[in-house]
Amino acid sequence: MPTLTTPTPEQATADATQFLGLAPFLRMSIAGDECTAIAQELVTRAQQNPDDAILWMNLSTVMLCLQRTDLGLTIQNQALAMQQVYTLSAVQKPAKLRLLMLMVPGTLSANVPLDCLLENSDIDLIYYYITPEAPFEAPIPEHDLLMIGISATTENLFLLQQLETLTRQWPVPVINAPEYIPHSERHIASRVLQNKPGLTIAQAYPVTHALLTAVASGQMTLSDALPGSDFPVILRPAGSHGGHGLEKITRQDELADYLARVGVEDYFLSKFIDYSNADGQFRKYRISLIDGKPYACHMAISSHWMVHYVNAAMYEDHKKREEEAAFLTNFHEFAARHHAALKAIYDTTLLDYVGIDCSEAPDGSLLVFEIDPAMVVHAMDLEVMFPHKQIHMNKVKTACRELLLSRAFAHADTSADALTGQE
Repeated sequence: MPTLTTPTPEQATADATQFLGLAPFLRMSIAGDECTAIAQELVTRAQQNPDDAILWMNLSTVMLCLQRTDLGLTIQNQALAMQQVYTLSAVQKPAKLRLLMLMVPGTLSANVPLDCLLENSDIDLIYYYITPEAPFEAPIPEHDLLMIGISATTENLFLLQQLETLTRQWPVPVINAPEYIPHSERHIASRVLQNKPGLTIAQAYPVTHALLTAVASGQMTLSDALPGSDFPVILRPAGSHGGHGLEKITRQDELADYLARVGVEDYFLSKFIDYSNADGQFRKYRISLIDGKPYACHMAISSHWMVHYVNAAMYEDHKKREEEAAFLTNFHEFAARHHAALKAIYDTTLLDYVGIDCSEAPDGSLLVFEIDPAMVVHAMDLEVMFPHKQIHMNKVKTACRELLLSRAFAHADTSADALTGQE
């Protein structure tokens, strides 16, 4: 497949009347290019063409990439009030497959960013945005395959339940069936994956502000509030994503300070597992599990326990990049070592496509932090700095494409056989 280069503001805005999805703007952000000029140009064009929903949708994505979340969501709602369906046409013609993706309004983490893996493919991506109040107001476009592109959040659980009934009789195959997606919700996953062979995951327990306040004030101990618990622990607000509000709490006074700063009503509490290596560094791996088979996406190394690739100095430290390259090259050894745990994730969640953030626990087991179909997986890092990534990310892209095509073609063959039998 040809490699896409980062679009200039002029190129991006020249195509602004086409729905662009996330990929071109994410590519620019990763390359360090400034999206503000594009945002300003799109604002001008949208004001001149206020009825162009695609312009507004593209502008919304830019604003979300610029972390202007409230404005981005307001613009997104404006676009969706005009139009629910947006199509990313295949780059390679003719398209071999039309994939209908059911999506929800929300931030960049609300839906599966599949276009980041299918930038140059021969697959049409049709985004259909739905809500519990209006699941299918617009006509459903013709398609060969359906994918539930909605992430597993508490807010989405009711909608996913609605979709279970609707999709059971869907005329084409369904990728990531809605009844399985809740298995990836953080506290559900932490429960259903307990005691699986070769797998460690800290169970997330729901706790209230009142209960934590009692612990912080000394009215009860942490173990009184949650038997078996002790500092250090991990706290996060219920419903938070991307590490927002996620902190390690080591003492009672830290808990009091945390509650004063965060101040929401409901939280999840889990045990902190020290997964640092002998050198004091923490290593986090991102894996795609596609049709049950694992593929390496990246590895990040940090001196901080909460590892994010963008702030782990992977871009600045060539030795870290060399270690990542070795991990990707020898991933088959990692996958073999953790075969039982990875199989347990697939067998338990039954998800066709899901991302896994993980490490290795001190006892050698696979330490799972999170599973989520909506994890961003891409091959957009500069090749001059990450020459090792393209060959491995192409495996992920190929596996994703083959999953979609095989499911659609198997259904088409079955349908054809059924018609032949009737004749």
